[in-house]
Amino acid sequence: MGKLIKQIQQFNAGREPERLAMKYRNMRSSAFVYLRATCHLFPGQLSELKTLAKAPAVWSCGDLHLENFGSYKGDNRLTYFDINDFDESALIPASWDLVRLLTSVRLACADLKFKPERVRQLIDVLLAAYFQQLRHGSARWLERDTASGPVHELLATVEQRKRKLFLDSRSVKAGKKRKLLIDGKKALAANKVQHAQVGEFIEKFAKRQSAPEFYEVLDVARRIAGNGSLGVDRFVVLVRGKGNPDNNYLLDLKQAVPSALTTSLTLKQPIWTSESERVVALTRRAQAVPVAFLHAVQMSGRDYVLRDLQPSADRVSFEEKGSDETRLNELMLAIGQCTAWSHLRGSGRQRSAIADELVAYGGDPSWPKELRKASAACADTIDAQWQTFAAAYDDKAFES
Repeated sequence: MGKLIKQIQQFNAGREPERLAMKYRNMRSSAFVYLRATCHLFPGQLSELKTLAKAPAVWSCGDLHLENFGSYKGDNRLTYFDINDFDESALIPASWDLVRLLTSVRLACADLKFKPERVRQLIDVLLAAYFQQLRHGSARWLERDTASGPVHELLATVEQRKRKLFLDSRSVKAGKKRKLLIDGKKALAANKVQHAQVGEFIEKFAKRQSAPEFYEVLDVARRIAGNGSLGVDRFVVLVRGKGNPDNNYLLDLKQAVPSALTTSLTLKQPIWTSESERVVALTRRAQAVPVAFLHAVQMSGRDYVLRDLQPSADRVSFEEKGSDETRLNELMLAIGQCTAWSHLRGSGRQRSAIADELVAYGGDPSWPKELRKASAACADTIDAQWQTFAAAYDDKAFES
């Protein structure tokens, strides 16, 4: 068995078999999905490590790709568009973020069979937006009144979404109460032990909150979402919220494990008290306004992140925008801007580059060329790896 296949199996060892099987099946579908599910392999896929390491150090989500951007409601209940998954967050060279992001653009474009000149144009829009915002040196944010195109539409959808309709899509009514919908696509049934474990944890958590009755647990299920984290302990929790049945709330309770980049990091990292503290602290640092109900918690001696449940539909879908050139350009512009603002927000914190260094980096004309070159090489490497993985998957190498 090849080294690559062993690396993938070893990284995913110990994950829940049912959801891990879903992860492997998803990875088989395309090189783009394979990229999203194999963050731990990314540093080894970079052919220009020494050159890229010269970029300023930034606080990163650690897993930047197209579908790691989306809209959400902040803890002020207003709607924002931003990077929204910080499981792998770490201090890394800014170039790593851009190469991974540009590589995801290349692979998504390959799925849509875009011509090379179109791919180049999209990458140029993204890079121009990123470096322009770095040169400005001021972190901003996108909300409905300042966004355009597909991002504006995403924000408007979240802003206007009726709680009842969202609840109806994820649960079923039983009299004056609801039960979570177990459909095998967004949720799987939780067993009695898991129900009791989550219920007991939420009950203790609620006692420390200003409105403990809000957190009365009505139902628990295992959540299906994302790609890289599939198989990690994760629950959707239906709570009373502001009243039964149509003002209930859905919470996401996800185990926090060490960043997939841990073994490849060369920059000195802070000593965090827990993995959940790392995820929550860096989410708050990088987002303009953090997602609602965000807490670092522990359950049964393990680290978890508790937050408002964000529907997968609120994330960017590159494929849906692929047929409209203007809308895709607007999406690249927004993604480039949000990446720059995220880097600027964390500047000068715990050994990251100060804003002046990022402004200088934004004005260095050599970097766009380096990033284009590195991302092209990385995309070729990942495509070759995916083909190796696909052959092994078809040969049943990933069956339990």
